[in-house]
Amino acid sequence: MIDNQDLTRYRRQMMLPGWGPEGQERLKQARVVIAGVGGLGSPVGLYLAAAGIGHIRLLDGDKVELSNLHRQIVHSMCDIDRWKVESARDRLQALNPEIEVEALGSMITADNVFDLVGDYAIVDAMDNLQARQLLNRVAVKRGLPYFHGAVYGMEGRITTIIPGETPCVSCLYTDVVSGDLPVVGTTPAVIGCLQATEVLKYFLGLGDLLTGRQLIYDGLALRFHEVKVKRDPKCLECASKYSFSGGPV
Repeated sequence: MIDNQDLTRYRRQMMLPGWGPEGQERLKQARVVIAGVGGLGSPVGLYLAAAGIGHIRLLDGDKVELSNLHRQIVHSMCDIDRWKVESARDRLQALNPEIEVEALGSMITADNVFDLVGDYAIVDAMDNLQARQLLNRVAVKRGLPYFHGAVYGMEGRITTIIPGETPCVSCLYTDVVSGDLPVVGTTPAVIGCLQATEVLKYFLGLGDLLTGRQLIYDGLALRFHEVKVKRDPKCLECASKYSFSGGPV
């Protein structure tokens, strides 16, 4: 239940119409897994913790390196060689000791992804399509909301996936890109904050989610534009969620 400390901590956001103590209680009960605690996962984790998401599970199998620090702002110099999930957990708990933060230092594989995700809402803060496809499989099979974000250089994109209602990640991407990719630290900051916004809206039932749409950020031109996304009727992951006519089953 919301207590006096919560009323003080979250007072300014609870002033928003449609939020209030009832909405804050929904956030307190919410369960979110952040897959990837790097450039995207840093702002997502910080802002969801600050907003009062009650249960956050962090997934990442890497350690902090010096080359991470220009964009992965949840970590600092003293965290180099620590597991990212442990460094991030400590930072989020220091920011908001009233929430529960769980650190799972595992690489995502086909064998463990269902156990790692459980029944948590999924924030995709990964940097490779293979892991995204595995997370997407869990989301589709279990009907979990999936908040997708991706960055490259000074460009980023974001969409919200509701299985059975929207295209899934496998509908959107077919090409596999691997290796180190360029990225400017402000790009995942922008996209990660937008992902966190979508998560809050989902649990609060506020506004319009970015479903069936992909928002694209061009940092060089400092412009946003939106494209509609369509499901692939032959998608191996989500086609069974739709009827022959194209609507949800």
